[in-house]
Amino acid sequence: MNKIYPDAVSALAGIVSDGQTIAVGGFGLCGIPEALITALMESGVQNLTAISNNAGVDGFGLGQLLTTRQIKKMIASYVGENKEFERQYLAGELELEFTPQGTLAEKLRAGGAGIPAFFTKTGVGTLVADGKETREFDGEQYIMERSLVADISLVKAYKADRSGNLVYNKTARNFNPNVAMAGKTTIVEVEHLVEVGEIDPDEVHTPGIFVHRIVVNATPEKRIEQRTVSN
Repeated sequence: MNKIYPDAVSALAGIVSDGQTIAVGGFGLCGIPEALITALMESGVQNLTAISNNAGVDGFGLGQLLTTRQIKKMIASYVGENKEFERQYLAGELELEFTPQGTLAEKLRAGGAGIPAFFTKTGVGTLVADGKETREFDGEQYIMERSLVADISLVKAYKADRSGNLVYNKTARNFNPNVAMAGKTTIVEVEHLVEVGEIDPDEVHTPGIFVHRIVVNATPEKRIEQRTVSN
């Protein structure tokens, strides 16, 4: 089965549509699938539910899709660095399911592992717990969180072989492995493509079984959110 596609547009062709749930890897602008996000914007699909730690920055990353109003709901743990995200939410134009960061990671991991729900102490006694089942274990209160499964997952990796085995680059790994697991269809943007067997099995971060389509973007922009310099 050939998983390699010539560009991001063709990698999305025939599988993205209005109303889908899209999970996107990255943390801020670190490890985001830049080309796939741009191609998703250019596809014109509407009414998306986006699962991501945050929404990039204004005009870049998922921020592009907020500008074009293609996202109707965000499931995220952070609003900062994106004024349009904040504006739409406060104006009631964008639904937001605020989720603690560790809980969001576990919801994706559990979804990919076929676990429908789990209990956590995070959020007990706060707005996070509103409307959720609570249960006591060993004298402590826990809330039940449902796992997340996305129609499409967009992932960024440093390297892949033709079977889809992935290697991430340092902190750019962040949410990407969990997002890759949680997608019914997972599309990966990589900087380097190698032949099967060139990646040591002990170095594989995400097995190819989770990956359906691969596109090479050898020269991503890799913007920095806030550049800090000293004299």
